[in-house]
Amino acid sequence: MLNRPLLAIDIGGGTQDILLYRPDQPLENCVQLILPSPTVICGRQVEAATAARQDVFLRGHLMGGGALVGALRRHLAAGCRVYATPEAARTVYDDLERVRQLGIVITDQPPEDAVTIKTGDVDLATLAGSLAPYGVKLPAEVAIAVLDHGEAPQGMSDRVFRFQHWQRFVAGGGRLEDLLYREPPSYLTRMKAVREQAPGAWLMDTGAAALWGALEDARVAARSEEGLVIINCGNQHTIGVLLKGQRVLGLFEHHTSCLSGHKLAAFIEKLRAGKLTNEEIFNDGGHGCYIDPSYQPGDGFRFVAVTGPQRRLTIHQDYYWAAPYGDMMLSGCFGLIAAVAGVKINP
Repeated sequence: MLNRPLLAIDIGGGTQDILLYRPDQPLENCVQLILPSPTVICGRQVEAATAARQDVFLRGHLMGGGALVGALRRHLAAGCRVYATPEAARTVYDDLERVRQLGIVITDQPPEDAVTIKTGDVDLATLAGSLAPYGVKLPAEVAIAVLDHGEAPQGMSDRVFRFQHWQRFVAGGGRLEDLLYREPPSYLTRMKAVREQAPGAWLMDTGAAALWGALEDARVAARSEEGLVIINCGNQHTIGVLLKGQRVLGLFEHHTSCLSGHKLAAFIEKLRAGKLTNEEIFNDGGHGCYIDPSYQPGDGFRFVAVTGPQRRLTIHQDYYWAAPYGDMMLSGCFGLIAAVAGVKINP
């Protein structure tokens, strides 16, 4: 593990999982928090405004949409108004014209009676203030995982655009170390917004963090050289990978809400056999699938490890539920720590 303190934050669609890692004490004694995700918090604030028949004004940073965008749509459908700064509005769509078409007014000067909701995925000051009464200080070094669809070119599906990012990764060698960023690609606008809120933070996709984290489970790590399948069943997205050693040879990503246990098991078997296609996943409402042409299932890749808060989808399968250090909900945090520990340069 890492030889210095690290604040690891894994921000999902339902929860934000937080670990204040210290190398001088057992992981079990490190401060750990499972809190509602920022999009859930903001979504609840919108819902309260809807119930009170009050207009809302979004200001702050681009953040994850999810529950917030759903609440905004219901707020508008109820006949209430939504105002937003350009940056906050990009939480809904990167294309501001599409935001306006929903009925959201883009402005820096909202009506005085509108309820202001601060947007953003990270608020280190609030976290530090919440822990201060317990005598706990935040580590100076920070690593954060978020799911970033990226800013798609006009007219392109964000599902297609996000999966192009994954396909380039696998086709480019699928090296695990390439999943951790100091400087994310320019099109990953959510990660860029996180960097503004937490300057100098390490950044990673939530799917990548879960992958790294699952490998911190000793039984999973023991199968990596023979090849295995790792599945992360997140609250909003499910990702499955073919992994051998430190290389990802294949990958699919779907929306968890579209999956049943039977359907997921069928996708996993096709992935292992090298027969799952991009069209099959995309036409089912997911992002896509890509398997490197060099992939050969052979006798390996029969071991399937599952992590993520929706892992119960696999309850009827003979899969291994990975729980690194005995705590599945912190898989992403453990993955962030392991990834930073593997960096061969000083931060």
